Amino acid sequence: MPNIEQFLTSNEEAEIVEAIRIAECDTSGEIRVHIEQKCDSDVYEHALEVFHFLKMDNTAQRNGVLIYVAVDNKSFVICGDQGINNIVGADFWNSTRDKIATQFKSGNFKQGLIDGVREAGKALAQHFPWDHNDKNELDNTISKG
Repeated sequence: MPNIEQFLTSNEEAEIVEAIRIAECDTSGEIRVHIEQKCDSDVYEHALEVFHFLKMDNTAQRNGVLIYVAVDNKSFVICGDQGINNIVGADFWNSTRDKIATQFKSGNFKQGLIDGVREAGKALAQHFPWDHNDKNELDNTISKG
C-alpha cells in the first residue's frame, strides 16, 4: 500500500472535499474523512476514538459520519453518531461500505471515498434533511493521523 502522503494526491483530496461539501448541501449531517498510515489496535475501536477526537459527537443533532481509513491495514470503517444510529438499523451503512470496498479493491481510493461520501450524504438526507437554519458544524477537510 502507498504511504499516507501518496495515498491521495492534493487534487484528489480537493475532489473528495468538494464531494463532502456537495453531499452536505442536502443534509444537516456532517461527513468527515480521516486517513492514517496504520492502526496498531482494533480498527473499529480506534475509528471511534478518532470520531471523538475530531469532535464529531458534538453536533447539534448527533448526526456526524466518519469514514476512517487505515492504509497499511487495508481497512476502513464507517462510524455514525448516536442521532443517526438510534434511527436506522444495524445494516444501514452496508451500501456505503459496499460502494467504498468495490472501488478500493480496484485501487481506486479517491473514487471509493467519493462514492462513500455521496452514499452517506444520500442516507443522511433521508433522515436529516437540510434546513435553512443549518450551518456547517465541522470542517470538511480530510484529516490525517
